[in-house]
Amino acid sequence: MNRSHLTPEIQLHLITPNCELWTADNAKSPFKDPFWSFYWPGGQSLSRFILDNPSFVANKTVLDVGCGSGACGIAAALSNANIVVSNDIDEVACIASKLNAELNKISLKTESLNFVGHKILWDCILVGDMFYNNELASSLLKWLQQLHISGKTVLIGDAGRLSKMDIYGKENLKLLAIYELPENVKRENEELSSAQVWSM
Repeated sequence: MNRSHLTPEIQLHLITPNCELWTADNAKSPFKDPFWSFYWPGGQSLSRFILDNPSFVANKTVLDVGCGSGACGIAAALSNANIVVSNDIDEVACIASKLNAELNKISLKTESLNFVGHKILWDCILVGDMFYNNELASSLLKWLQQLHISGKTVLIGDAGRLSKMDIYGKENLKLLAIYELPENVKRENEELSSAQVWSM
């Protein structure tokens, strides 16, 4: 368990520099690309924002897309969201989200379907650290913009990748908050200094 992050009130099972898996090569890891085992800066900033501003999710149905460890969904559940679904196409991430939810004594559902590009029923959509490349970022922003137009609340956590991309739709984003990252998080993430939360 680790609490050396922006949301120490949330407990998470993570791979940290103290774990053997931190430096193990792929052949020794029981999981392929275990993105869910790290608490990425964009997810940290989004979770912190939700905990500090619960009105964005309170009494709403929430979908945490690309949930990874499940931290953003956990933050929503702790902030009185009505129903929370942690969604990741990696089924192991869904299991990790369930375990982390149990660790924090809250309940959430999981779903491994790819919802990007589809109509959804949830009131609020959370996206933390999903903007890995231009193609994915472009499809995500197009989908999120459509959801926003249909009346959904969209919250995005990002550690600076998005601001460097030249993609259509980025101009529609509104900056809600900037968070300075803890020193250990900076070291673990190539000296990134801050992470942002955006809405549409």
